[in-house]
Amino acid sequence: MSTRLAVFGHPIAHSRSPLIHRTFAAQTGIDLRYEPIDSPPERFVEDLGDFDGLGANVTLPLKGLAAMQCARLSERAQRAGAVNTLKRETSGWYGDNTDGDGLCDDLRRLGIELPGALVLVLGAGGATRGILAPLLAQGPKQLSIANRTPEAAQHLAAQFAALGPVAAVDLCCSNGPFDVVIHTSAAFHAAGEFAFPHSVFEDAIVVDLSYGAAHAPLRTLAFANRARAVHDGLGMLVAQAARSFECWFGIRPDPWSVYETL
Repeated sequence: MSTRLAVFGHPIAHSRSPLIHRTFAAQTGIDLRYEPIDSPPERFVEDLGDFDGLGANVTLPLKGLAAMQCARLSERAQRAGAVNTLKRETSGWYGDNTDGDGLCDDLRRLGIELPGALVLVLGAGGATRGILAPLLAQGPKQLSIANRTPEAAQHLAAQFAALGPVAAVDLCCSNGPFDVVIHTSAAFHAAGEFAFPHSVFEDAIVVDLSYGAAHAPLRTLAFANRARAVHDGLGMLVAQAARSFECWFGIRPDPWSVYETL
């Protein structure tokens, strides 16, 4: 009998998670059924209660809500205040957040070294909260956070200060240059404007958490401002999915053979 899994989000029709996890299943010989479930925030708790599967992925805008439905959270999910992976246990849902480790897996694939690096994270929302602890664990010389609303960046920096050298910065002042710039904001998902000085890209390796159409404007902007290299978030997507799969089945599939097919 197939194991039932799903991905919850709103909207969700664009999600590549079903294809990725079905490919992982074929790779590992596991029989599963993985489906997308479009669940607006006001209906998510009810939809999750009706779901009878072993586990699920959770994407925007539901990750914070998912954390609130868990009987147990991993340490990284507690720090993030958000969950992207759910696994059913006898006591209720176990929640994990594989985003940050997935990003670090992809950085290693790309040959991007963080130890001793000057890293800038653009954005201070939920996506940033999910990646900060794993990034700091890599040992950067300094991790700076910039945000359209400075108070949000300051709040995050204070929360994660015990884990490494992290600080909020005002990019209108003299900051940089940076070795690695990680873009987490959703500006280009809604045809928004880039809220930061374009000079942050100069001579930096730029990593965007978005991919596809939402990534294209940032790619153009970064190269126009002399970025050394620009990478999208597709590798992170596949890598975090592999870690979710491992959470459910105890087997980590090979993400990069799947990445090459996307």
